[in-house]
Amino acid sequence: MVRTRIAPSPTGFPHIGTIYQVLFDYALAKKNNGQFVLRLEDTDRNRFVEGAEEVIYNALEWFGLNPDESPLKSGPYAPYRQSERLDTYKKHAEELIAKGHAYYCFCTPEEIEVGRKEMQQKTGTPMYNKRCRNLSEEEVKKKLDEKMPHVIRMKVPSDRKIAFNDLILGTIEFDSNVVDDQVILKTDGFPTYHLGVVVDDHLMKITHIIRGREWIPSTPKHILLYEFFGWEVPVHAHLPLILNSDGKGKLSKRHGHASVEYYRSLGYLPEVVLNYLSNVVWYHPENKEIYPLQEFIELLDLKKINSAGARFNLEKLDWMNGEYIRMMSDEELLKRLTDFIGEGFDPAIVKMTVPLVKERIKKLSDYIPLTEFLFKSPTTYEVVLSDRTQILEKTAENLSKLEKWEAAKIGDAMMATAQDLGVKNSEYFMTIRVAITGKKISPPLNESMEILGKDESLERLQK
Repeated sequence: MVRTRIAPSPTGFPHIGTIYQVLFDYALAKKNNGQFVLRLEDTDRNRFVEGAEEVIYNALEWFGLNPDESPLKSGPYAPYRQSERLDTYKKHAEELIAKGHAYYCFCTPEEIEVGRKEMQQKTGTPMYNKRCRNLSEEEVKKKLDEKMPHVIRMKVPSDRKIAFNDLILGTIEFDSNVVDDQVILKTDGFPTYHLGVVVDDHLMKITHIIRGREWIPSTPKHILLYEFFGWEVPVHAHLPLILNSDGKGKLSKRHGHASVEYYRSLGYLPEVVLNYLSNVVWYHPENKEIYPLQEFIELLDLKKINSAGARFNLEKLDWMNGEYIRMMSDEELLKRLTDFIGEGFDPAIVKMTVPLVKERIKKLSDYIPLTEFLFKSPTTYEVVLSDRTQILEKTAENLSKLEKWEAAKIGDAMMATAQDLGVKNSEYFMTIRVAITGKKISPPLNESMEILGKDESLERLQK
């Protein structure tokens, strides 16, 4: 049974890179009729952000990547918050001490810093100098009895090769001499990431660990912990990094478009973002760029993921979002638009505009700027109209004679007016468009005037 997990920290707003990882975790589990688990790594209390947990749930729900087990949907391996599992980590840390694979460290932060600098001068790598590693049992007992602040560190063996097989990258090997004696249990009794992730993945029977490539340096520590406990190592797959648009470095949280909320607020469709993220490092066997999530799930093979990082291209995402919009039925697009823009807009007008805007918007947020003239009369104009009074007056006069206010008849009347005035069509229709909409570019003019109605259209021309 395939079991995957995502284990975010509630320390801020979800990053699009998190969703990128979730996509592959979710798809692999569903492809194999397995389970996808959400576990919260909330043990870093200094960085904990109130409300961040709910934001994570909302983001996953928006994308439709709902976990089978989570703090909200309990399962056989609850609890799913690390802060509620502290006794478990303490027990396992002490087990490692008993087996000789870990030790108590009583060094102060100042002593640790001095030691790290000494090690950097000796080896070129800033590491803990293992000062407490060889304390006698009597010394340790005395310090514990005196309640000296301490942490527990793993005891990394010397002169060893630590290797693991990565589904995407193949065999990766490390020299144990450059692997630090990592803290696994902090002074406050909370585990570090390294102990927590290994213990939880084992106890929750996680079979596949999919994560970003930036976690590769941590993996040898995890491999050792699995070995120390005598546990089977899950399958590892480290995804390529998503790079900034210029190709320089990992997509940074400093970029506005790194946040999930960026895409939601601008009206990108969640299924499009997922489609785009899958395309960044994976290629459809038929070279398709647009395909549903279910098709991705059915075809996914982690071994066929491109190992190189890929740039995040917003222009390509915009194009893809526009394509999805054009493939939608009018009914579906109406629902998406209504949900996005909220209340305050006449639903009848919104419904009539859908066929007019469908070919013109790339994101749902494009809708209001394009159609706001239908909901309120313009107060500014992109072209000066004061020298075009004759065109406006004559058009209003001729249109006022129409008995049926229909787009085709409106268009015929305006064509005849332009001909009577001897004005070029381009100049004439630009004048009318700006008078009606305030802008030089708008949805089809005749249809827009039909939606506005005869009285409103004439009023705007006369104004």
